[in-house]
Amino acid sequence: MWYERLGSDNSYRAFNPGNYYNVGGNSKFYGAVLMRYRAEDFGAIQHREGVSPAWPFAYDELEPWYSQAEQLYQVRGISGEDPTEPFHSQDYAFSPVPEEPAIAQVRQRLKANGLHPFSMPLGVDIDRWLRKAKTPWDAHPNCDDGKMDAETTALAKALCYKNVRLQTGSRVTRLKTVADGKRIEKVCFIKDGQEQELSPKLVILSAGAVQSAALLLRSASAQQPQGLANSSGQVGRNFMNHNASAVLAISPWYKNTSVYQKTFGFNDFYFSDDEGGAPLGNVQLLGRVSGKILKANLPRVPQWLLNKVSSHAIDFYAMSEDIPHPESRISVDGERIIMQWKRTNWQAHLDLVKKLKTVLKAAGFPIVLSRTFDKRTPSHQCGTVRMGHDPAMAPLDVYCRAYDHPNLFVVDASFLPTSAAVNPALTIAAQALRVAAHISAKDLQS
Repeated sequence: MWYERLGSDNSYRAFNPGNYYNVGGNSKFYGAVLMRYRAEDFGAIQHREGVSPAWPFAYDELEPWYSQAEQLYQVRGISGEDPTEPFHSQDYAFSPVPEEPAIAQVRQRLKANGLHPFSMPLGVDIDRWLRKAKTPWDAHPNCDDGKMDAETTALAKALCYKNVRLQTGSRVTRLKTVADGKRIEKVCFIKDGQEQELSPKLVILSAGAVQSAALLLRSASAQQPQGLANSSGQVGRNFMNHNASAVLAISPWYKNTSVYQKTFGFNDFYFSDDEGGAPLGNVQLLGRVSGKILKANLPRVPQWLLNKVSSHAIDFYAMSEDIPHPESRISVDGERIIMQWKRTNWQAHLDLVKKLKTVLKAAGFPIVLSRTFDKRTPSHQCGTVRMGHDPAMAPLDVYCRAYDHPNLFVVDASFLPTSAAVNPALTIAAQALRVAAHISAKDLQS
């Protein structure tokens, strides 16, 4: 359980977040969309409600690592369909996931109306996926059945090395520093009910943007009363999670016979609202929203009716950038994790959903419904231990190394300075490869 603070009296309300703690992390349940940030996302972007700040380096710095990450995750895709797509130095190794006829029909309608739908880059071997089961939902837990995640690709490759060992069933409780507080001396954890310690030369923290920040804050000591890596006071701050909505387009004249529908998206409103205004965001297909999924949200509606609605619907995901805000933050109170999420750029997201409804109605869907995702869906959490050039404003340098502790790296969505308006998984993977190469080249483990 996580908590939100209700007021100044320190009362809390608990909620159950959609976070998962498995080997492979949240990628065990992700939709395997592996999209690059746009090149412009690395610079400052003016939004209606403020500026999304520039990264400490440009897109070109990360581009080779994007290519490596795409090869590692066996991404299926094709370049040249999306006008917002940045430069690629290497082609995708695999062709895009092919579209089933019902989905190709909708893509063609949108294209005929002047939009630019593109094949989404996906870490999905669709033949293996469908051979195991006709699974329509994109975020089902993967068991090495065709979806490329952090366990089945990156970790599987790492475990081929004799000096790599995976220890499961353990929960890290805190990090301890040497007496002067400059280096991490011990990693404290609980395994089989017993408290244990490790004394590593190098610590790489990759627990996710919420849990990584929480662990650093819980590791406060007399030397670091604000928590570790936190002389800037920025650990836990600038939490971002995207503004996101599910949009269901329904037509009695349309029959969705597809199993796997998550094959295309469009960025026509990514950099502008198409009327000279500020950016709105990305649109992409969701996995099939079945009658059973609808039933969970509409328990009083008969199952047969929801099945019928689903069979005549196609499902989209609208996503807009969440701008970093210092008071949007993760904090701790003992074992409690406290989330204070201040949505930003909200009106732009509402306008994106409105635009999407308009284009879907023009494409032949007279009924279009939407539902917003809230704090219980922190799938794209990021920004709580961000990187930057100024140690007074950022806990990490450009290689995710803590300014306060030379042997500590934080390499997960925490480091992201901005959320952009695309899925963050590939950017995290690319930066992880870049950081690993830096550690190896500098021989920082010695």
